Amino acid sequence: MRVVVAGTFGPIHDGHRALFEAALERGDGGVVVGVTSDDLARSSRDRPVPPFEERRERVAAELDRLDGRGCDVEIRRIDDEYGFADDDPALDAIVVSPETDDRVAAINRRREERGFEPLAEIVVPHVLADDGERISSTRVVRGEIDEHGNVL
Repeated sequence: MRVVVAGTFGPIHDGHRALFEAALERGDGGVVVGVTSDDLARSSRDRPVPPFEERRERVAAELDRLDGRGCDVEIRRIDDEYGFADDDPALDAIVVSPETDDRVAAINRRREERGFEPLAEIVVPHVLADDGERISSTRVVRGEIDEHGNVL
């Protein structure tokens, strides 16, 4: 199965690691990671976001660290809310978090319009910080928690 996972990934935290691990675990046919472009990342956030190249390099390093099987990994830039998930017929599944799983239906509608098979949905539960709230890049940037969810 060829699996896709996408996000801004700036900064990377344990919630992202859970998504990556799920993709690597199920992606025996490869994993494609979409990293949002600078314009897309900044248009949807009220906080600073590291530049695309920096985020891409950190994603690559994290995937190398987590991948124990030598999985075929490709990193692509995405410029809109659908990225390439709606128009790449080689993809079989998509890894999402609970707050983004509603986008899968729209992606699959667009895939079906193109004559492609729908993506299987793999929902990874939120990773919670020590305070019981979900870990997020916004919380890390604000200095509320560290990348592992330890309250600061």
